[in-house]
Amino acid sequence: MIQKRAHFSNPIDSVKRFALRTLLFTIMSLLAAPASAVQSEANTLDLSNAVIVCPKRLSKPEQKAVAVLVEEVQKRTGVGLRILNQWPKGDAPVIAIGPVVSAKTFLGPYQDLAASSKQPEKEGYRILTKDAPRPAVLVIGSDARGVLFGVGRLLRNLSMQSGRISIVPDFQLTSSPQYPVRGHQLGYRPKTNSYDAWMPAQFDQYIRELAIFGANSIEIMPPRTDDDPLSPHMKVEPLKMMIELSRIIDSYSMDVWIWYPNMGKNYTDPVSLQAELAEREEIFQKLPRIDAVFVPGGDPGDLHPDVLFAWMEKVAVKLNKYHPKAKIWISPQAFKPASDWLDSFYRHVNEKPVWFGGVVFGPWIKTPLPEIRRIVDSEIPIRHYPDITHSLSCQYPVPLWDLAFAMTLGRECFNPRPLQEKQIHNLFAPYTCGSISYSEGTNDDVNKFVWSDQDWDAKTPVIETLREYSRLFIGDDFAEDCAQGFLAQEQNWNGPLIVNPQIEVTLQQWQALEKKASPQVLSNFRFQMGLMRAYYDAYIKQRLIYEKDLERQAVEKLRAAEKLGSLASMAEAESILKQAKTKPIAQEYRRRCEQLADDLFASIGAQLTVAKHGAIERGRGAFMDGIDEPLNDAVYLLTHLADIRKMPDEAPRLSAIESLIHRTDPGPGGFYNHFGSVNSWRRIVQNMSWEQDPGNLFSPLLGFEVGLSGEEYARVVVDGFEGRKAPLAWMSQATTLYEAPLSIHYDNLEPHSEYMLKVAYTGRFRSSMRCTADEKYVVHDLIQTGRIPIMEFPVPREATADGQVTFTWTCGQGQRGSQVAEIWLIRK
Repeated sequence: MIQKRAHFSNPIDSVKRFALRTLLFTIMSLLAAPASAVQSEANTLDLSNAVIVCPKRLSKPEQKAVAVLVEEVQKRTGVGLRILNQWPKGDAPVIAIGPVVSAKTFLGPYQDLAASSKQPEKEGYRILTKDAPRPAVLVIGSDARGVLFGVGRLLRNLSMQSGRISIVPDFQLTSSPQYPVRGHQLGYRPKTNSYDAWMPAQFDQYIRELAIFGANSIEIMPPRTDDDPLSPHMKVEPLKMMIELSRIIDSYSMDVWIWYPNMGKNYTDPVSLQAELAEREEIFQKLPRIDAVFVPGGDPGDLHPDVLFAWMEKVAVKLNKYHPKAKIWISPQAFKPASDWLDSFYRHVNEKPVWFGGVVFGPWIKTPLPEIRRIVDSEIPIRHYPDITHSLSCQYPVPLWDLAFAMTLGRECFNPRPLQEKQIHNLFAPYTCGSISYSEGTNDDVNKFVWSDQDWDAKTPVIETLREYSRLFIGDDFAEDCAQGFLAQEQNWNGPLIVNPQIEVTLQQWQALEKKASPQVLSNFRFQMGLMRAYYDAYIKQRLIYEKDLERQAVEKLRAAEKLGSLASMAEAESILKQAKTKPIAQEYRRRCEQLADDLFASIGAQLTVAKHGAIERGRGAFMDGIDEPLNDAVYLLTHLADIRKMPDEAPRLSAIESLIHRTDPGPGGFYNHFGSVNSWRRIVQNMSWEQDPGNLFSPLLGFEVGLSGEEYARVVVDGFEGRKAPLAWMSQATTLYEAPLSIHYDNLEPHSEYMLKVAYTGRFRSSMRCTADEKYVVHDLIQTGRIPIMEFPVPREATADGQVTFTWTCGQGQRGSQVAEIWLIRK
């Protein structure tokens, strides 16, 4: 939005008086302004009246780069930059743009700089500012893509305000990408939390913005995937959108990838194969550009590698008929990979079929990336497929996330994790040729741009990326404040929520930004997402403190049951628990979240609720549907109290109440641990830190979900509360993946005592598990979990005779992992 300056009339008709007042006003403004602001105004190269000079003959991608600069500047400043093919007379600033091979045609008096010894590599660029013989900014690309990326870097560093464009006068940069593959998946399908509501123009703008931060690849999807074929939000038929996306991506000279899972039922039957090939040929023929096709080995579309590679050979024939240089990439993704499956996969890979492009490392791959790099031929590239969009039950979950956030924000919330994303990227990138991220919508927007910047240069500090992101996408005046605001939101998730002081600080920072924001900024979806998370996090913390205290008060009433009488104590306890609904807290925060959810639906089609905004399900970005999820054991307590009230006699009622409120009591000399609590993690044996193993292929992680079958564990509505009948402790577990052992250590035991192990087996995996003590005494052999949560086993006395014991769980071959929610180590 271009803001018009207000016009003030001078009441005294005197030029001198007017000039004096103006001078005094200017002096006072300068005195009042921060020194940095005064200096920044003086120490900038003003480009407001600049002209663009570029070669007369530019390739289409180079013409696109120039258009990007003109259009993005005009959107933010209202300034229309003129384009010339030669340097104009006079002293107006020049922005010279072009490829190095055409240096003589667009660099004017600075053409000798093109011969500098420090030249960028493929897709790289040089940007230089000059003040003599005339002010100029030079953007020299090593090739057509380098011109685009150079323009993008210039845009990221321009100061743009209404009617004014400037840059620091000594800006000098020569830069080349560190990794050749840099991109993101943009899937037009119902499962995404916003993309399915977009029109081609929105995709075009978003793809442009990703290119500005160095992305050179976009991965799209076919109409048939593991999702519904259509969404009520779609305004364009999926195949037509796929064709249009290919055209848009090509217009920026970016590579077009297709994520193409095998969704057929039979890949050995000739009739089925013919139908599958016909579908693919239609798509391959209609898309104007395809550079690569990525076919997951599973999740979805599990096929044995012998069948998969034979099928891909047939697909490649159709693909190369229309796109001769396109290659097919494959991942060893599978939920339950057996060793023979993996052996077969890597054998086929190392045979290097002519159509084969490389290996993709993504979610649910059992083999660690360094191991894949060792196994496959060194000439075979590996592409990272990082899940930057999910927060739990995913490839790189938030470490030790608080259960209150996991239950409310869920799997696909707005999740800026800049520092963690950099750590993950830099740990694995050296084994790869780059990455194309896995995304389910705009919730991971910050992560996309951080990841692209790391793919370009892994040494880039994330705060630099966030400043450029905030400056370009939100506004020049918000560069530092929003950058710090996004960093703060990552800190909101560190450690136990109830004692995290960052939550209130983050909200105060964003509220200050909210007050100074213009209507244009308030309607900016990136600002809206940041503001939403600030309010949401603060609301959840306020509720958590309040509801935990209500539960404490209710339990105190139940402890007095013998004195008050069972029915009276239960009535008072129920009344206290219900105050979470009858006297809710921090409702102004909740209302602001609702307003922002509506705003985001209007601005980018973000589907934050199922009923109102049409999300496909709560777990797919509809985190507003979880905003009032009970954060204490109200549902569990109210359900059991209702059952206790039905008992006809006082004595059984009192006994049942006693058992209810002492559920976690291990008895004298015993130990109790809930592994959703950070305090209990001191007992877990950690072989590697999160920084060394963010994908948790070797080390334990915190899992979420009850994962138990049976009506008694289902979600219910009781007295206005919706939640699980099960206790909240069953919602989180210490978890390991595949055959990685889960070891939990206890010390300070009484050497001469016998102990009983009481354990709660919950979690989404429902694996068969085996438990040993000190790795040599069997506590129990393989047991199928997922049905009976609580089990008890005697601990071999030999294991505790030295006053300590380490329990170790492993799962059966082909299982997804081991999970333990609670332990009672009971002294007999």
